Amino acid sequence: MTDKAFSIEDLLDKMAKPEVNVFKNRKVMTSSYIPKSLPNREEEMKKLILTLGVLLKGGTPQNAFLYGKTGIGKTAVTKSVIAGLKKKADEMEINLFTTYINCRVVDTTYRIYAHLCNSIDVEVPMTGLPTDEIISKFMTELEKKKTHNIIVLDEIDFLVKKSSKALYVLTRMNSDLQNSSISLIGITNDLQFKHLMDARVRSTLTEREITFDPYTKPQIERIIKERAKEGLYDGVLSTPALNKAAAAAAQEHGDARRAIDLIRVAGELVESEARDQITEKDIETAQNIIESNAVMEVTRSLPLQAKLVLISTTILDERREKGDPIKSSEVYEHYVEICSKIGMDSLTQRRVGDLINDLDLLGMISTSVISKGRYGRSRVITLSVSPSEIKSILSVDPIIKLILE
Repeated sequence: MTDKAFSIEDLLDKMAKPEVNVFKNRKVMTSSYIPKSLPNREEEMKKLILTLGVLLKGGTPQNAFLYGKTGIGKTAVTKSVIAGLKKKADEMEINLFTTYINCRVVDTTYRIYAHLCNSIDVEVPMTGLPTDEIISKFMTELEKKKTHNIIVLDEIDFLVKKSSKALYVLTRMNSDLQNSSISLIGITNDLQFKHLMDARVRSTLTEREITFDPYTKPQIERIIKERAKEGLYDGVLSTPALNKAAAAAAQEHGDARRAIDLIRVAGELVESEARDQITEKDIETAQNIIESNAVMEVTRSLPLQAKLVLISTTILDERREKGDPIKSSEVYEHYVEICSKIGMDSLTQRRVGDLINDLDLLGMISTSVISKGRYGRSRVITLSVSPSEIKSILSVDPIIKLILE
């Protein structure tokens, strides 16, 4: 007896009309969804409202700097407060523009100002104009509109690591504006970032600082329950599964987005198997799926030079005696050797050091500084992902495959 022939149409029909109802509103169970209420972030919202709310009294809000780990509500709080402020300003006929920029994507001075110009209805090309000209266009239009502009720079560390010019000009723009004003909100996951900023920029940008502490397990459980109430059908999320997702997220620096992603992936798994409840085992499976996908996506999207640094570290890790540290200087030497063999120009040791920092930030490796007494200090590197997994993913790149062969 042969199996029924595979049918694309039948499979798509099954996905469009699942056999069991798991998701009441699938969008609610995504980490990008901004809920109407933000439990456990009331105090941070009050601080930001008090900072920006002076606009409603005819004043210019202070700049604000929000920092804390990933997935603890910084962006959600900011977007919720600004949406409410914009609505109230419209009711009071106050001219307010709000601009949100993710600096991981928009990461150069030119692109920042092109984005700002477009946000106030000034069309400019994404490349081609002198930077000073595009800044002038932005300021001229602000003066014409007689408006206030709240500019949110999310993941601001990505911008400043490339150039601090955009931020420096923005923090001093109000002194040149007569009819308009701007306020900045900087958001970062890097708790040490503000100390790396230019002192002149830091003193202006961080006029009001709001710190977001990681969520605790009980707080994450509350967040999950409220999301599940809106996004899942009653009884779908079992109590053990809820506890498992909250515990996993609490271990990940209190990252609520982690918990929500776990439940969504687990729900999709349950739905595909025509079951009606998410179990603790489903959360474990979802963890493996998410971690594997995240590692694969990050590794494959690395620039070639970063891949060469990572594969150099991986090869050294496999060669070392158990317990021996991998020194950053050794990684650089091996990287230069690889570049020479494949006929590629190598970067400077300082630039490779920057790439090592980037890999550390992405979670591919972990770095630390050890003291060698009178011989100074040395930076050592530990892989955060198994060498076999890194090699498997990177070998898709023909250059890396050549190196490994």
